[in-house]
Amino acid sequence: MPWYKPSNPDTIASPALLIYPERVQQNIEHLVALAGDVNRLRPHVKTHKLPQVVKMHQGYGIHKMKCATIAEAEMLASCGVADILLAYQPVGPAQQRLISLAQAYPDSQFGCLLDNEKTLHQLAGKLQGTAVTLNIWLDIDNGNGRTGIQPGQTAENLAKQISDTPQLTFAGLHVYDGHLAHCAIADRIGQSNAAFAPVEQMMQRLANDELPVANVVAGGSPTFPVHARRTAVDLSPGTYVLWDIGYATLCPELPFVPAAVLLCRVVSKPAVHRLCLDLGHKAVAAENPLDKRIRFLNAPEAVPISQNEEHLVIELTNAADFAVGDILYGVPWHICPTVALHQEVIAIGPDGAQIGRWPVVARNRRLEF
Repeated sequence: MPWYKPSNPDTIASPALLIYPERVQQNIEHLVALAGDVNRLRPHVKTHKLPQVVKMHQGYGIHKMKCATIAEAEMLASCGVADILLAYQPVGPAQQRLISLAQAYPDSQFGCLLDNEKTLHQLAGKLQGTAVTLNIWLDIDNGNGRTGIQPGQTAENLAKQISDTPQLTFAGLHVYDGHLAHCAIADRIGQSNAAFAPVEQMMQRLANDELPVANVVAGGSPTFPVHARRTAVDLSPGTYVLWDIGYATLCPELPFVPAAVLLCRVVSKPAVHRLCLDLGHKAVAAENPLDKRIRFLNAPEAVPISQNEEHLVIELTNAADFAVGDILYGVPWHICPTVALHQEVIAIGPDGAQIGRWPVVARNRRLEF
């Protein structure tokens, strides 16, 4: 039986997201092996959003984690994660929510990103009168162009202000080079090293000014093997844990395996070589072009023709081999937003049996706070 096929698929309503814990465990083991030391790891949980997967990491001695939302931070705290980095600059109500979360979970240390004075002063003001101290990573833009501040004098001055502000601890630098994901590994190594050089120079200047940078959190899954070669950098990949066709195509040198699969069914046969599936925008991430949304494991030659909210139409020469009601299994091109579309995942054991229905807890915008 193929690894992805459950033993009782007729009991699973479609579309459904299946997760394979044994393969998740394989990916965590690859992660630890490549890092060389679990103390260097700060995995990003935005991909899976699942307490069960958090606990699998904790079983390997991984106790620092990174997240993108307050809800994800709360999920981590509820799992007893000791060191939680909100890899986002909190604005608006998120500032007070983060502080309230730190008050509710005093056994966890919380931190976040900053890249400007205004947010620094807002956070400092809200912290007054509380017993909370937040770790602050200065968000560095070393070429991604999305968030952060470029390495240089302005960034160094902001680091000093963070260090001088009561109830804020200058924890280090956050450096995400997501713009390098589309490079082949040889180019990725060279470009990542070149983009990181100004960061290292800034760190040296801060050390000369008696403000050593205690920690750097760097990279994502594509540059994980590059930053793993550095000696004093925490590694924060996310997609590795479930993997997807997008990164498998872009990063064939990485050993991770798909650990999540979409189950869908044929709901109509509109033409000789066409099938209509119950896999619309609501079930699989649709931000990529139509041909880069899913790849079917049991129909690899399928070509997507159209998609809307509830339907995906594919064309394939052997459409006659499929009947209405038949099941197709596919690996998403982009797994992270796909997980967020599903209220639960169905965990499948190595023998194909269902071993649980896991609510995707942190897909919610709010949990308690």
